[in-house]
Amino acid sequence: MSDLEAIRSALLADCAAADSLDAIEAVRVKALGKQSAIAALMKTLGAMSPEERQAKAPRIQGLRGEIADAVASRKAVLEARALDARLASERLDMSLPVSAGPQGSIHPVSQVMDELAEIFADLGFAVATGPEIEDDWHNFTALNIPETHPARAMHDTFYLNDPAEIGGDWAKLFRADTRKVLRTHTSPVQIRTMLQTPPPIRIIAPGRTYRSDSDATHTPMFHQVEGLVIDRGIHMGHLKWTLETFVKAFFERDDIVLRLRPSYFPFTEPSAEVDVGYTRDKSGRRIIGGAEPDGWMEILGSGMVHPKVIAACGLDPAEWQGFAFGCGIDRLAMLKYGMDDLRAFFDGDLRWLRHYGFHSLDIPTLSGGVGA
Repeated sequence: MSDLEAIRSALLADCAAADSLDAIEAVRVKALGKQSAIAALMKTLGAMSPEERQAKAPRIQGLRGEIADAVASRKAVLEARALDARLASERLDMSLPVSAGPQGSIHPVSQVMDELAEIFADLGFAVATGPEIEDDWHNFTALNIPETHPARAMHDTFYLNDPAEIGGDWAKLFRADTRKVLRTHTSPVQIRTMLQTPPPIRIIAPGRTYRSDSDATHTPMFHQVEGLVIDRGIHMGHLKWTLETFVKAFFERDDIVLRLRPSYFPFTEPSAEVDVGYTRDKSGRRIIGGAEPDGWMEILGSGMVHPKVIAACGLDPAEWQGFAFGCGIDRLAMLKYGMDDLRAFFDGDLRWLRHYGFHSLDIPTLSGGVGA
């Protein structure tokens, strides 16, 4: 037992003398490692008689625990000392100019979404949202889009299914009642709203949408806003007035001229593409607005909600009518703020964002101006 006392005294002295984290780690290995004196004592227990083992084992175990506690205690002291030294040496100079510190700005897409919400809130519209992973019925069928429509093709739409859902039955991936898609437009939000909210309804539905397309004016993920009005006695005149009011407020010009061209969308009848007039400045750049346009630019699609869509949502088309419209938020930002490549919106280039970004306090208001 005199050996135990000598080992104890030596190891406790080593712990007390350790003056760094590396030093206390060396003491831990020396005292408790496989080659330590305590480990050697533990190995002798197997050769002892039961009586000897019963007498000596508790003392050896007690020594091992005492040394482990001493190492842990000394390590805690050294770690606290190292933290104090680090805090004393690392300082933040609060006198640095603001430009040298972290900066942030509002992305143009977020800015335009805020502008749209402000404009339509003044017209009595609420903002509605929905899931970005949609089922086939909400994304296509309820919107009167037939099975043979090109929009359903896999080269246009991202189809996906949870493997647990299909249970190994890959045929389910292509069945209309089980397949899931990344929504190709925000129109499913209109369907969900009509199913859940009794009319009259006035909403806009901004959000992300996905299509398999990519070039200077198209990206696989883009942002879209849809508008929906459902009420009694709604007609195309209401649609045209709403769009004119919206476009004038968004571009902040009163000399906006719109042109509605007959078109076709499965979920509206009649349908119309909406063009906005533009003029050219001395450099030839197109400027939205002008009482006598130099040309026309298509900005959105619209129309009266198809009776089949109204009926699919459990409403009587003979009683309820409505109009809907949709446009790309990214495209609106490009037109208003002079951007020429849609891909730059998603490149994460800080130089681009510093040039086109908006200050966090640039909150759109109709009284102060929706634009920056």
